[in-house]
Amino acid sequence: MSEADRRLEAIEDLDRLAFRKEDGLLPVVTQDASSGAVLMLAWANRSALERTLETGEMHYWSRSRGELWRKGATSGNIQRLRSLHADCDADTVLAQVNPAGPACHTGDRTCFGEGSTPAAAILTDLWGVLERRSRERPEGSYTTRLLGDENLRLKKLGEEGAELLTALARGEGERIPEEAGDLLYHLLVSLLGAETSLDDVLAVLARRRA
Repeated sequence: MSEADRRLEAIEDLDRLAFRKEDGLLPVVTQDASSGAVLMLAWANRSALERTLETGEMHYWSRSRGELWRKGATSGNIQRLRSLHADCDADTVLAQVNPAGPACHTGDRTCFGEGSTPAAAILTDLWGVLERRSRERPEGSYTTRLLGDENLRLKKLGEEGAELLTALARGEGERIPEEAGDLLYHLLVSLLGAETSLDDVLAVLARRRA
């Protein structure tokens, strides 16, 4: 299968998949589109993938129950589809998604344990928390205070940058990661306050790497 044929965007694209190999079922590897973390492995038949493409939310086939199921139907932890891709043999599907919550029934973000999570996922998780704070504006939240005061936001960003520079100049090994963490937090809040998303920044870095 050519590179161009591996992306599955329309119902007719599913004709390329080798459903016959596993009695009509294919394994689906589900990946967080932002962080790259592998979230889960499930199975899907053609109907499940058709529903996924039609609705923009992940649907799978339960082998134990013998029925179609939508991820998050009861928990609310839906997975919004970003893209579907077939592997070179057309017998496995990669689903890149935006998860609304944990993927695992245990409540973990990924079925493979947090040790399998790329470091970038930590930033993605933090960004999700900040977005919720922006929507809900809980009283007493420091993030809420920063989002409501642009002058304070920028002042704190400058202060945290200066504190990191000082730690670096002095070679304060234990303090450097602490100050870097503070700066990253205030940077993300400032991006959010400026209506610039983390995905926008990551897209710039991806273009530069290419």
